[in-house]
Amino acid sequence: MLRATRLTLAGLLVLALGACATQQPDLTAPPAKRLDAKTTLESGPRR
Repeated sequence: MLRATRLTLAGLLVLALGACATQQPDLTAPPAKRLDAKTTLESGPRR
């Protein structure tokens, strides 16, 4: 019984370390598109 408990705890530790080691996805928004002169003149100044 003690061996099974130790094996389970070791497995959980390995899973926790594996989850922390994976790279998280980049959730930052892409930069806004720059408006060219024609678009700026047509749409007016940004507020």
